[in-house]
Amino acid sequence: MGLIVQKFGGSSVKDRDRIFNVARIVMNTRNAGNDVVVVVSAQGDTTDDLIAKAAEITFDPSHREMDMLLAAGEEISISLLTMALQELGVSAISLTGWQAGFNTDRAYSKARIKRLDTERVESELARNRVVVVAGFQGLNRSDDITTLGRGGSDTSAVALAAALHADRCQIFTDVEGVYTADPRKIPKATKLKEITFDEMLELASLGAQVLNNRSVELAKKYNVELEVISSINPVPGTVVKEETKVEGMLIKGVAKDTDVAVLTVKDVPDVPGMSFKIFSLLAQKNINVDIILQTTGRDGKKDMSFTVPLGDAESAVAALKNATHRIGGGDITVDKTCAKVSIVGAGMQSHSGVASTMFEALFNQNINIKMISTSEIKISVIIDEADADKAVAAIHDAFIN
Repeated sequence: MGLIVQKFGGSSVKDRDRIFNVARIVMNTRNAGNDVVVVVSAQGDTTDDLIAKAAEITFDPSHREMDMLLAAGEEISISLLTMALQELGVSAISLTGWQAGFNTDRAYSKARIKRLDTERVESELARNRVVVVAGFQGLNRSDDITTLGRGGSDTSAVALAAALHADRCQIFTDVEGVYTADPRKIPKATKLKEITFDEMLELASLGAQVLNNRSVELAKKYNVELEVISSINPVPGTVVKEETKVEGMLIKGVAKDTDVAVLTVKDVPDVPGMSFKIFSLLAQKNINVDIILQTTGRDGKKDMSFTVPLGDAESAVAALKNATHRIGGGDITVDKTCAKVSIVGAGMQSHSGVASTMFEALFNQNINIKMISTSEIKISVIIDEADADKAVAAIHDAFIN
């Protein structure tokens, strides 16, 4: 007998038929002799609907109240799925995030798990019950409901798998695994049998929407083997683990991320400490910075460009404008019409010409590159958003077909 953690996204539980489909998957896993913990997201478009309801009331809701509102979506899902399991004769109980022991910090809307007390979950498993847990949510030290941000249910599932020492964590989704590109956009995309944590982390961070990057970070840290698998088609998925046996594939995937804005601070004094002053301001606002480009100084001045998540662009501009006396820069501009396109693959470390092949593919499509970032296993470029799909297709053809 093993312990399996299974996570189902919103599309997997969007209506009655999908809920009973999930219930049968869970039941079959249980009947195979396993203990099962299930983590569930809000149904279908529930989260978007709740955000829209808030917008009917105010254009600037507090993050605390938004967390209170959005947590209701997962609570609906867990109760309905538990009812379906009970209808099939499976002993099951639903638990909210805080009932399942998730304690977080106080960063409303993007909280991080500080502690996970699995006593209640283990107690229910000992009673031979399937435990259905609301993903995406927890409780902070003020006993306020918090949410974990985009893809938080993946993070909840991996955290439970790590804390419970589960044999496997299965992430069920509406695709059959991890592909070399989005199969809904690139028909020639192929499914990977295996991928390393590092490669998956890069793909998740760079816009691939199969797994949340924080969940992959947790899985790597605690060596939780993941399987990305379809909730619709019962076929083998993609295993995400520390090392893979697959050799010879130079690039594992091409990813696109349109959640990008490019900020430029012009005429920054070309003296030591200016980068620290700018980026410490953004860190204080919990704004993540990705690609950074600094021009060569001229006349004692330089321009500094960097990318931030699209939703944080205005906050970043405001923070920088309020501190012009500290950074001494000139105009601050923001470009919201950008996209980041990236290639990922551990094989890049031992092969030359990878960047050249990528840039040639973009040149052949007359696509201009605005910024470039590299690491041992990835290359990212910032381009016009209008060119993103064309770029992904061209790069995919250059490397994988």
